[in-house]
Amino acid sequence: MISIIVPTYQEVKNLQPLSEMIQSAMQSGSEPLAYEILIMDDHSQDGSIEQVAALSEAHPIRIIDRTEDRGLSPAVIDGFYEAKGDCIVVMDADLSHPASAIPEMIRQLRNGESDFVLGSRYVEGGSIDDSWTLWRYVNSVVATLPALPLTKVKDPMSGFFAVRRADIPKREDLSPIGYKIALEVMVKGDFEKVSEVPIHFVDRIHGESKLTLSEQLKYLRHLRRLYQYKFQTKAEFFQFAAVGSSGFIVDLAVYLLLQTFGVSHTVARAISFWPAVSWNWMLNRLITFSHREKTAKTTQWSAFASSSLIGFAVNYGTYYTLTNFVPFFQEHMILALVVGVIMGMGFNFTLSNLFIFKKLREEVDSESRPKK
Repeated sequence: MISIIVPTYQEVKNLQPLSEMIQSAMQSGSEPLAYEILIMDDHSQDGSIEQVAALSEAHPIRIIDRTEDRGLSPAVIDGFYEAKGDCIVVMDADLSHPASAIPEMIRQLRNGESDFVLGSRYVEGGSIDDSWTLWRYVNSVVATLPALPLTKVKDPMSGFFAVRRADIPKREDLSPIGYKIALEVMVKGDFEKVSEVPIHFVDRIHGESKLTLSEQLKYLRHLRRLYQYKFQTKAEFFQFAAVGSSGFIVDLAVYLLLQTFGVSHTVARAISFWPAVSWNWMLNRLITFSHREKTAKTTQWSAFASSSLIGFAVNYGTYYTLTNFVPFFQEHMILALVVGVIMGMGFNFTLSNLFIFKKLREEVDSESRPKK
């Protein structure tokens, strides 16, 4: 049995052609494939329930009317646990994913050639609809680039994939934001072999695209979560560094602004440190360590400011030592400055990571479990 999960919201016009397209693909080989179509509908109230009831007379199709925790990714995750098949395929309802690729995807799973099969637009033999504008293509490529370090596939944005049900990560390990459920499963699953099957991606005919600005922002938040999951401390360090860079801009802006009002450069330098530290603390609390324990703001800010002062001392001390006692850095003071910044930032990050933004109990427990 193959379970084909289709998340839907107001896709009633596509249900019949989708069912017929899948039926044709599953009966195309010398031996027809047994399957079920599982419509995971977000309470569309557009006649989808009645349409599925009518289609069920000729197709192995059923519908789950979801009234809570709506969204494409939660719908697919629920579908994993409603599915009866040993192999699961996830595809869109808008007819953009060719069902004709499903038999090859299943073949690769069942013969052990692959553990996760992705329908890809960007491998040899894959293509996109001729109606795509240059802007839409560039937008797709730009969205793809930040996901590439997470996987080895060429089309990590694809939502068309097949996987053995036994290999799906546990529900509690899946926490996608937005619509990129394939990327979530790929990153968090234990897949030794991942392959891509070429597909021709076509534009929808009926209904409207669900890709809004809100969904694109969710995608960025999802990427951040996946980077933290896969790279852990490394990802947090780079976010910490990015926040620190933005804090430098705040520091410089306040420093220059105060001088325009006649404040001396030494006093301006002493004052500008504090809004920059506050900015860094706020962004690290909201972004870098957003998944950590939410301790009292005043206490946490005080600890962060104190560590930043010590970090600045480490920064300056490193610079002073290198430029006064190491001949190489006496001739390359800029390099000494860079080393000092890195040392100071590393000190700040270590204190923040270990003591200021405390880990939640479940995070500590997960780190103590043996890795596969």
